[in-house]
Amino acid sequence: MSDLRAAFVIDYQNVHLTGAGLFEPHQPPHEHLVHPLHYANRIVSCRNQRQRPGFPHAVVTKVLVYRGLPSADTDPRSYGRNLAQRAEWELDPRVRVTHRPLRYKYHRDGNGRKVTDQQGRWLTIGKPQEKGIDVLVALAVIREARDPGGLFIGVFRFSSASALS
Repeated sequence: MSDLRAAFVIDYQNVHLTGAGLFEPHQPPHEHLVHPLHYANRIVSCRNQRQRPGFPHAVVTKVLVYRGLPSADTDPRSYGRNLAQRAEWELDPRVRVTHRPLRYKYHRDGNGRKVTDQQGRWLTIGKPQEKGIDVLVALAVIREARDPGGLFIGVFRFSSASALS
């Protein structure tokens, strides 16, 4: 009996913040990152351990990660960290990260131009927002569920976004 294939579709920001909030609520979230492939492998491993004799095990064949990308101009440190994480995760060919630029609100002067600080960086209002990630996740779930390439035990969507529920 051959193994079943498992594809994971992950809204990274929601998985990351939900996990940090549940397991380390008194720590800064950036100190508790989730490695998407390790996460998927752990879930499949737990599933396989509970599988009854005679039923096939599953293997992780694909992990699609969707996340916002900070602006290189507005937040160069976060931008660099984000790209470094992507490079590390994608060392395994089963992982593919799709970025979508974060949306920022900027302070503006009387003429409507963006205001800068002393270093020439634009001044932002509040935290940047992810826009469109939930749509990309929903489309990926549909695409993966319809993949004619073989049998999937399921497409795992991890998100706390209520728009997808």
